[in-house]
Amino acid sequence: MPDRSGSQIDHLNIAVPDLTRARAFYDPLLDSIGIQPVLHIPATATDAAMTGYGWPDTKPFFWLIDDGNVGTNMHLAFTADTRDLVHAFYDTAAGLDAQLLHPPANHPEYHEHYYGAFVLDPHGINLEAVCHHDPT
Repeated sequence: MPDRSGSQIDHLNIAVPDLTRARAFYDPLLDSIGIQPVLHIPATATDAAMTGYGWPDTKPFFWLIDDGNVGTNMHLAFTADTRDLVHAFYDTAAGLDAQLLHPPANHPEYHEHYYGAFVLDPHGINLEAVCHHDPT
């Protein structure tokens, strides 16, 4: 089976209407799967404030940009190394009053070992934590 855990996307920016509100949600949610804020760039006269998330001691690969509009049908999946981390992501989201869409479960329609959980963030972005590894 091919390794589906990697990506050729270097980084992704998502505009949100309120960066402070978004960070109050994303900081603990992403920390539940080992992703942390690694860089914050304040607003300038020409650019909105932004926060970049990644693994400690690495470059950011996911950015939240202040003062923007969320697109329609936006979905973002974060890779989790274990199924337990998928559960931690979902449980953390529940504690942050996220709208819970789908609890952790197998999704064989994607592939045999696809295990994911889905929630909506405060701005309506569909978020997922997914583990692609065989549980055995």
